Amino acid sequence: MIGAISEGKTRINHFLWSEDCKTTMNVLQQLGVFFEKNDSELIVHGVGFEGLKNPVKPLEMGNSGTTTRLLMGLLGGTNFSSILKGDSSLSKRPMDRVAKPLSKMGIKIEVTKEGTLPAVVKGGKVKGTTINLQIASAQVKSAVIFAALQANTETTIVEKLPTRNHTELMLQQFGAKIVTEKNQKTIHVEPTSKLSGQVVNIPGDISSAAFFIVAATIIPNSKITLRDVSLNPTRTGILNILKKMNADIKVRYKENQGESYGDIEVKSSKLNAIEVKEEDIPSLIDELPLVALLAACAKGTSVIKGAAELRVKETDRIATVTEELSKLGVDIKELSDGMIIKGMREWEIKNNQLNSHGDHRIGMMLAIAALRTTNNLYLKNANAIAISYPSFFSDLKTVLNEKV
Repeated sequence: MIGAISEGKTRINHFLWSEDCKTTMNVLQQLGVFFEKNDSELIVHGVGFEGLKNPVKPLEMGNSGTTTRLLMGLLGGTNFSSILKGDSSLSKRPMDRVAKPLSKMGIKIEVTKEGTLPAVVKGGKVKGTTINLQIASAQVKSAVIFAALQANTETTIVEKLPTRNHTELMLQQFGAKIVTEKNQKTIHVEPTSKLSGQVVNIPGDISSAAFFIVAATIIPNSKITLRDVSLNPTRTGILNILKKMNADIKVRYKENQGESYGDIEVKSSKLNAIEVKEEDIPSLIDELPLVALLAACAKGTSVIKGAAELRVKETDRIATVTEELSKLGVDIKELSDGMIIKGMREWEIKNNQLNSHGDHRIGMMLAIAALRTTNNLYLKNANAIAISYPSFFSDLKTVLNEKV
């Protein structure tokens, strides 16, 4: 997206050809952006803010909440209206959480009575103001930042809790003037009429790496090294949780401009129970299903609270994690904003028919959980995993064959 609204070419190394990323590309193509693939690079031919074209038909968001929410802010400053549609899962997810703060900037967005897709974004003049975000969400924050770049004056964003800051770091690389205060919750964004194309090297996604990190931790006699993984401090909550649970994990940082990255080495470990609180949630929101799995393998009773945001992900992840881990014999209780999990060494399988419920992260978590048993287990809706990690099963097979 940033390459699209910049001037000149942006070269992206290590692009992830997942369904969500393909959705983003397809939408941007409808808006007049041209892409080409050259060897291992994806090249984005930027058109600048003013080069975006009025789409001739509704923009299909597929299953991507990130694409949808960020695009709402980006399209807010155009001179045309856009219709955004999603699949059955995305159409149930709340979009008014983006529409409301953007409305304070003069952007008109129409959603359904339930606050969901389809949405109509009516582009126009954007006014700078102070936005106090009621939900700790990097997606909402990023949508406001995209709008703020097109505003008439500076915009100040105040978060409840610090959230992942990839958008801010990358926009700074492209020439945007964005300053984050020391409290990490207050961000100042100046209007920026011109961004310049860049070369972007994408490190490994820690949310994807986390499945292998957890696998090595909970499977006896295991060891794995994951190289060049993103170690952005707003994303390393899962590593902090693992260390608190007594996991044998070592991190080696490498020099890099912008995003931190490095190697992670993990060995199988005897885990202790953990208490996860609301302030822990933003830096590991996507990894909470895995935290539940870790807790199921730990000594003692773990408690996860302050995670009500899980209710409005691709699925209600509190309900689906509880339902699916219960099938494996895990002692897990659902809370309104989290879970209580009693860890145990051995599970007694109660139902071998597992289900991702169309949620990529639930599917991958269950595949890792299955490694702890010799029973034959079956995963329904496994194709959902391609949304974020199309090569997951082949990578898992490689790791298991190499026995590392």
